Amino acid sequence: MQLPDFWNDQEHARKISEEYASLKNQIDFFDGIEAEINSLMEFSYAYEKQENRDEPKDTAPGSPISEEKQYVQEQYASLHKRYEETRIAAMLSGKYDGHGAILSVHAGAGGSDAQDWAEMLLRMFIRYAESKKLKVEVLETSKGSEAGIKSAIIEVLGFNAYGMLKSEAGVHRLVRLSPFNPTHTRETSFALVEVLPIIEHGEFEIDPKDIKMEVSTASGHGGQSVNTTYSAVRLTHIPTGIKVSIQNERSQSQNKEKALEILYSRLLVLEEEKRASERKELRGEFHSPEWGSQIRSYVLHPYKLVKDHRSAYESTDPESVLNGELDEFVEKYLETMIGK
Repeated sequence: MQLPDFWNDQEHARKISEEYASLKNQIDFFDGIEAEINSLMEFSYAYEKQENRDEPKDTAPGSPISEEKQYVQEQYASLHKRYEETRIAAMLSGKYDGHGAILSVHAGAGGSDAQDWAEMLLRMFIRYAESKKLKVEVLETSKGSEAGIKSAIIEVLGFNAYGMLKSEAGVHRLVRLSPFNPTHTRETSFALVEVLPIIEHGEFEIDPKDIKMEVSTASGHGGQSVNTTYSAVRLTHIPTGIKVSIQNERSQSQNKEKALEILYSRLLVLEEEKRASERKELRGEFHSPEWGSQIRSYVLHPYKLVKDHRSAYESTDPESVLNGELDEFVEKYLETMIGK
């Protein structure tokens, strides 16, 4: 950051500055909490020595000893809470954990129920990311025929975004009374979630000759044209057949940049999967979204339960989970992976 030409590339400089701020915040936190723990230990030791004296003590409310004890308890509770809030960050040491993330949601078996379920999941992930002070941008959305979404792609920026979201890769299963049929029968829906780390272009090289680019007019809500320029972009990596499409009512250059970003990430994952050693760390098992392959089940009827099938962690409050309270699930998943 001290280089004279650092700000010549504004976008690169912004990313480096954000990374610096995130790293500095982590270091400052751990330095600070270490100092506070040492201070509290010294205070507690002095208080303990005073407690062990033989002379009578005034422990009535408002007395010095009572206030000291309350101070120790309050400080301990505060430090413990701050420690718990950073446990997840402390467990993120994977190769790509510090990167941003590209998260995709795809409706699976279940028709309108599944498309509505995919939109519910998308909302859950956005709320979770925002609660972690991560920046979220919707890159692509394909609306459902009756309700919900067929698919969506979001970009999540911020330190450890990928590390905090990688636990969500896989098939998510919902059991509920359907709001989309007259008899409101119990229905099971599936949605597939893909999570990729954002890779800088310099980290993975692609021969430009291997990329086929197609452009078309972007379509807005209801399928109507929202502009007269060819801004929608579809990139195809010829050797692998991987396709990435982005429109999102952007300019063609912006859509191309985002499509390239996703393509780089998918090709990197493909390369890592060939080596096999990092498959589960990168994106989890990639199964068809149907029976028997789910990583997590959300039951809203006849009882309320969310269960992660990898860590066996359960919550009886699905409403809170669907509102983005995923910390426990993320933490238990990371603990399970560390244990392996």
